[in-house]
Amino acid sequence: MTGRIEPMVGRYVHVEIDGTAHRIYFEEAGRGIPLVCLHTAGSDGRQWRHLLADEEFAKDFRIIAFDLPWHGKSNPPADWNGTEYQLTTARYTETIRAFCAALDLERPVVMGCSIGGRIVLNLAIDHAREFRALIGLEAADFQAPWYDTSWLNRPDVHGGEVCAALVSGLVAPQSPAETRMETLWAYKQGGPGVFKGDLYFYRVDGDLRGRTGAIDTSVCPLYLLTGEYDFSCMPEDTLRTAAGIVGAQVTVMEQLGHFPMSENPAQFRSYIAPVLETIKQQKTS
Repeated sequence: MTGRIEPMVGRYVHVEIDGTAHRIYFEEAGRGIPLVCLHTAGSDGRQWRHLLADEEFAKDFRIIAFDLPWHGKSNPPADWNGTEYQLTTARYTETIRAFCAALDLERPVVMGCSIGGRIVLNLAIDHAREFRALIGLEAADFQAPWYDTSWLNRPDVHGGEVCAALVSGLVAPQSPAETRMETLWAYKQGGPGVFKGDLYFYRVDGDLRGRTGAIDTSVCPLYLLTGEYDFSCMPEDTLRTAAGIVGAQVTVMEQLGHFPMSENPAQFRSYIAPVLETIKQQKTS
């Protein structure tokens, strides 16, 4: 065989969420500390392919990226009747915990971006003891809505192209054209109404203002990293949130926007490598 084969392997796991059976697609690579990666709103686990293919990280981490139901290769549940998809804090939290339980992951690290970063904060509030560390990318307790979502799922609008156009400005100008377009391509392929449904959690149901002060970083370390060019979750939003969490570790990432792991993987690596090294050392100490 002459073709280069990347190391990640994709499989499905059957998970029960709120009493309903789901078939969830995930990819993984490496061995060691479980590292579960959560994609952004309206996208899927492909955003993490560069991390999954990183041989150095894979020596110490079992890197796992899954597609939320309705996203990527994870279909809606078999009993779905076509009702509008809408993500809630409770359902998102249960999905992550059920997925980790289904794979028998012992105190995994969870790293999420955007909506994934927001839910990481909720995990830190309510379920910190279940995790070794939590990493929130582009995470804050709340962002004021900056666009209207009511027209994102209409028969006279190409939802995928509109979603991609909407988020295109969140990519840093230094990001390579190849990875910029790859990031936007996943948005163009999103299912009808899925981006809108995710944003219900992000804009309405997932407001954590007044709750993050309960986070105890002595129980579970919390790392927050935000791109300097992100105007959806601005660095100021993350810094404001972290100011109310004793022990939270904050980094503003230069030359990165809202999709650091996919828009500019090399630049992101320079910021996430020290965090993962710290987590690894905590495991071995």
